[in-house]
Amino acid sequence: MTIWHAEKGAGEPVVLLHSTAADSGMWQAQVEALSERFRVITVDFRGYGRTPYRADGPYGDAADVAKVLAALEITRAALVGASGGGRVALELASAGLAGRLVLLNPVADLEPTPDLRAYWAEERRLLEQGDVQGAAELNARTLLGPEASEDARTRLVAMQRHAFEVQLAADPEPEQTEGELSLPGIDVPALVVAGGHDLPYFRESARHVAGELPRARLLELEWAGHLPALERPEEISALLLDYL
Repeated sequence: MTIWHAEKGAGEPVVLLHSTAADSGMWQAQVEALSERFRVITVDFRGYGRTPYRADGPYGDAADVAKVLAALEITRAALVGASGGGRVALELASAGLAGRLVLLNPVADLEPTPDLRAYWAEERRLLEQGDVQGAAELNARTLLGPEASEDARTRLVAMQRHAFEVQLAADPEPEQTEGELSLPGIDVPALVVAGGHDLPYFRESARHVAGELPRARLLELEWAGHLPALERPEEISALLLDYL
């Protein structure tokens, strides 16, 4: 199974790990900005973007990305992860592959709260009714903050709809696994970003991750929803360039 990936630019490697509501296309603006100074690598996880949704056995996104990095002869990189991509970044950091972390509204191993359960339930209801477009639009409404442009909303709906269609069509559905995490053991500089318009669950997740990582700094962006890289792309690009 080949995991789709691309690289642009030269210099120290920076790996951009997408949200599980999007694909590598969410980083379009950041790739253009960062590649002027860094070697920027993007990937599509299985079932997203240009990577098929199949596996010969249980698989993990972090293990997939680690194999891509090994093929590119990258032993350590700055890892930038959004939402579920933040979890992947943390697993890679646990394996010693991170020199620095930027985590945008990362997912943490916290008990789901009522706001998250309600969101999941509505998404499941729409998908069970066959309303894939409605489920994709629900994700855009829920995850993008008020600063997002109409173009960003259209792009997110398209990315999420494609992922739904690919994953719903899988037969059999691959079994995905996650690695164990010990946040206090990830001793690298980390910037953890929380969005003021994000769901309460994700805001608490970001604070939890920042509190557990030994060298983390928490940055709360009052204007942001769950995907600030799509909402104010130029501002997030500048933030990444400054931090990295």
